Amino acid sequence: MSQPNNPFRRFHTPFRGMFDPCPPLGPKVYVVPPNLFIGFQPPDFPQFPPLEALKKGTLWEPFFDYYESPYRG
Repeated sequence: MSQPNNPFRRFHTPFRGMFDPCPPLGPKVYVVPPNLFIGFQPPDFPQFPPLEALKKGTLWEPFFDYYESPYRG
């Protein structure tokens, strides 16, 4: 799998032992929330306008993370 365009998307390939009778699994994709990388919220945090914030689901720009299906071609 190629490297992600989204910095919050990570890939993991499950371990497969030598004597594992099951077929090998491909890479698994998981998303790390942006708020894990931000400690305390500074007083001048950038904000979306109210109507746009309702559409995006968050008021603060750094917390916005769009969903993109990793399985879509």
